[in-house]
Amino acid sequence: MFAVDGTPTDCVNIAATHVFKGLPDLVVSGINKGWNLGDDITYSGTVAGALEGALLGIPSIAVSLRQTRGDYDFSYAARAAAVMADAILRRPLPARTFLNINVPKGQPKGYRVTVQAKRNHVTSVSERHDPKGRAYYWIEEGQNDWEPHDRSDYQAVRDGYVSVTPLHPDLTAHDALAAVEGLEFEKEAGVT
Repeated sequence: MFAVDGTPTDCVNIAATHVFKGLPDLVVSGINKGWNLGDDITYSGTVAGALEGALLGIPSIAVSLRQTRGDYDFSYAARAAAVMADAILRRPLPARTFLNINVPKGQPKGYRVTVQAKRNHVTSVSERHDPKGRAYYWIEEGQNDWEPHDRSDYQAVRDGYVSVTPLHPDLTAHDALAAVEGLEFEKEAGVT
């Protein structure tokens, strides 16, 4: 057993370079206490751990369970992780692709292949003070309105299904390349 005090991406890199001294067969990042859905995956260390595995060429999954009060029952999320791990080891995903798996509370109704949900990002930030009077900032979600989409990860877990979303690290807005090429910045930047 090994323990690393670092981010999930640190753990993947240390495992590959110092623990295994080579690439493992699989990276399973999580089980996270709280979903990593839709646009919010950009904040997720759990997703980043699986992303790092994919960048290294390792089959990888991120697994997250609905946040609850009280004790967590990881059994359904562990089962979903095992099922998906077995599936991608038997039939590998395309290069640089990994799975983001979100599990509802309780017995899932099944599995759905999903897309990332979209939500508005109205955030509330409040200034607070510690006992010594020093300011710190508490970031909260001011609103949590998800756009309706029948195939979204958010809808799947709300409906009681395990959400399985294939992801990849390319965040390039390919549809916007022509628009950016049309911007008049080349003369200003001295590019010809």
